[in-house]
Amino acid sequence: MKATSQNILDVDRHFSINCCGKLVNLDAPKIMGILNLTPDSFSDGGRFDDEKSALVHAEQMVKEGAHIIDIGPQSTRPNAEFLSPQEEIRRIGNMISIIKKEFPEVLISLDTFYAEVVKFGFDQGIDIVNDISGGNYDDKMFETVGETGLPYILMHVNPTYPSMHEKLIEEDVILNINRYFSGKVLQLQETGVKDIILDPGFGFGKTVAQNHQTMDELEFVGFGKMPLLVGISRKSFIYKPLGKSPLEINEETQRLHKKALQKGAKILRVHDVAETFKTIRDFENSGL
Repeated sequence: MKATSQNILDVDRHFSINCCGKLVNLDAPKIMGILNLTPDSFSDGGRFDDEKSALVHAEQMVKEGAHIIDIGPQSTRPNAEFLSPQEEIRRIGNMISIIKKEFPEVLISLDTFYAEVVKFGFDQGIDIVNDISGGNYDDKMFETVGETGLPYILMHVNPTYPSMHEKLIEEDVILNINRYFSGKVLQLQETGVKDIILDPGFGFGKTVAQNHQTMDELEFVGFGKMPLLVGISRKSFIYKPLGKSPLEINEETQRLHKKALQKGAKILRVHDVAETFKTIRDFENSGL
């Protein structure tokens, strides 16, 4: 029998992840607040690349309702500077341990595609690995994550760093995403990774139409077997067709966040925490 949107959404999808011995229930959607320690990120580059401003921003996101702080030392926007793992570690500095000390109840996710940086982050106290490369850019990534026992965010992306943003998908985008996830999940499980979160990779190597199809058919991504993360905050597939800037699309973004929640997303990765918190609260109160 062919799967339908309705029977997929009816599946009992209760998810939890083990973060260094702390069992985190994902039945209620969680907000992942973005903390870019970069001078060149596309919408907030240079705003939080020193210890003081980064900590102030982390505090603001926590107060606004962030459950997870996602620390990113390297921009992955088109034509961004390519950094070494050593430079990522230098940029991170003591931020992980500082945030853990100040906000012990908050989970720390590390946005990196380097195994060496994961090892550093693990020693500093991270709870989740967020690898936009799906293990493609460092062949030791899966093995390293398996050794740490940390949850891993698996994102759909093109196979090489130079092709990251190229529009290469010619078949149905959902079929392409699920074929990719099937192979990668098997590899991760073989290396001992137990908790896997799926990220369909909005904005990475997909046309505007493919991004919207992915959102429209989000319930088919992974077929409800693993929790879904959606990261659409300030993405160009939203603002460019509207002739707006990344900072002018909050209303449109929150409408898409609501759709993502309706289709089963468990984590929203965002810049605008307060607005997203309201969207989740309204969604939960609506009983949808």
